[in-house]
Amino acid sequence: MGTVTDYLADLAEPERATLAHVVAVAREVVPDAQEGTGYGMPALTYRGRPLLSAVRAAKHLAVYPFSPAAVTAVVPRLEGFSHAKGTIRFGADHPLPDDVVRDLVAARVAEIDEALGPPSG
Repeated sequence: MGTVTDYLADLAEPERATLAHVVAVAREVVPDAQEGTGYGMPALTYRGRPLLSAVRAAKHLAVYPFSPAAVTAVVPRLEGFSHAKGTIRFGADHPLPDDVVRDLVAARVAEIDEALGPPSG
């Protein structure tokens, strides 16, 4: 098991299911995403770069796309959610919509591809 899988396994419900769903939606966008870390957090990675972390904090759940630009791309659809430059906060009782997660991940993938050039293969 990788770090994301291990992290999720240690969480209690309903946080586990909520964060596992975010990770599953991210994997729909990037099926070949790997498990690793980003800034010390368990994260999905893409092309060796951190793609998305979904974690539990003391008072909320959060996603970190490791990119202020990715957050900015979905800000117009974050009414009712707390967000900052590099994170979006939510709760198990008010999860992020799947389309927001998909677009957040797609924005980060585009950013990584722009930095690294087109993926080979």
